[in-house]
Amino acid sequence: MSFSTSSRRNDRRPEEGNATVPAPTPQPSWDSDSTRYLTPRTPGQSDAWAEEAAQDKRRGGQRLLGAGGVVPPDGIARALGLADGEEVIVRRRLILLDGSPVELADSYYPARVAAGTALAEPRKVPGGAVTLLADLGYTATRVEEAVTARMPTESEREALELGDNEPVLVLSRIVFAGDGLPMEACEMTMTAKERTLRYRMRLA
Repeated sequence: MSFSTSSRRNDRRPEEGNATVPAPTPQPSWDSDSTRYLTPRTPGQSDAWAEEAAQDKRRGGQRLLGAGGVVPPDGIARALGLADGEEVIVRRRLILLDGSPVELADSYYPARVAAGTALAEPRKVPGGAVTLLADLGYTATRVEEAVTARMPTESEREALELGDNEPVLVLSRIVFAGDGLPMEACEMTMTAKERTLRYRMRLA
């Protein structure tokens, strides 16, 4: 997920009677641009989140919370077209901006895709998951996303360091490979404060 903040300005603008008042200060906004997070990295290139944050002179990081085989929630199982009780490989991460938590990111992979690979191990994957998947022959050709807003669970509130009445945004993403089968389902639970999700569509 891509996040960037707009710059703050302190311009003053003229009003009637030649008086001046401070111009409104633009509020920080968080811009979503999924493309780079679905594109394999080149050798030696930093991860997409660190690169994106650095462009705004900020520090992007992540902490791996766990990885391994699980029976997924029903919604994830349906998204991946799995049978009841079928296990997947999940990677759970806490996304950080300048050391503060901004997102919980859970990525689920069918066993046919990720079992026996580095994705199933609780360690950093060199080049990232997208690069590893491409090396395994899985390249994204279609993506479906949905965004919902809700109040966080207690564990989400604690992990994201939210106040009592702060909501979260949940971005759900299904990634399809060239064979038309889903290769990944992600659920990203984000802090909602001062965040903008921008979508661009190209029309023929």
